[in-house]
Amino acid sequence: MKKVFASDFDGTLYFYKADVKLPPESVEKINEYQKAGHKFGLCTGRQIGGLTPFITGFFDPDFTITSTGANICGPNYQGIVQKSIDFDIAEAVAEEYHAKGHKVSIDIDGVINVYEEMDYPGEYNVISNMATAPKGMVFGIGIHCETLEEAASIAKSINDRFGDRVNAFQNVIEVDLAPKGCSKGLAISEIRKYYGDCRIYGIGDSINDLPLIEAADVSYTFPYAPPEVQEKATKIVDTIVEALEDSMQDPIDE
Repeated sequence: MKKVFASDFDGTLYFYKADVKLPPESVEKINEYQKAGHKFGLCTGRQIGGLTPFITGFFDPDFTITSTGANICGPNYQGIVQKSIDFDIAEAVAEEYHAKGHKVSIDIDGVINVYEEMDYPGEYNVISNMATAPKGMVFGIGIHCETLEEAASIAKSINDRFGDRVNAFQNVIEVDLAPKGCSKGLAISEIRKYYGDCRIYGIGDSINDLPLIEAADVSYTFPYAPPEVQEKATKIVDTIVEALEDSMQDPIDE
């Protein structure tokens, strides 16, 4: 039986407000995990283009779940399952919240599209509106908010209005929009099919990680996670290193 570890990115593995954003001990443990023959991947609301500038040269994920499950890839970012938001919904949501002053990012074929120039080390496009955006699959939309309450309110509003065609998830003070039927948990089901006989371990720190935590055979979160996330997790750990070590020591038949 394979061991497959799915990790959230922001607030779990990568800390964008910290001096050390990608802790070297975490990178070392991921590489050790993979060298032992286990599979390690990322499960995030980010686009592929929102990951590669920060992980390239540190580790190579065996799989990626990006845009909250809309774009599921195997090694070298080769697509396994991919679903797109209908353009009319993507246009309506992106234009509305950009007009209201929110920072909005649109994942089109794994590349970031934004309305303003930004200080970013990777590839991205600046668009004036959705009509000028590149043609392709709209895997997801991210909306930046100022408070937890605002993010919760916007996620609810989008779900109330467009919930028959999209899912909106609160991700701390971000709102992640994905095609209907996509979530981190449903993506884990696809990864389970992909690897066959496996035991899945999942870790996350926020409300949008609940589907991941509930879908994993063994799940982890942190003391700083919301109470409802801690209640659902199998174990509370201080770092991802501790979770990876626990997974490696799990005595299953392999």
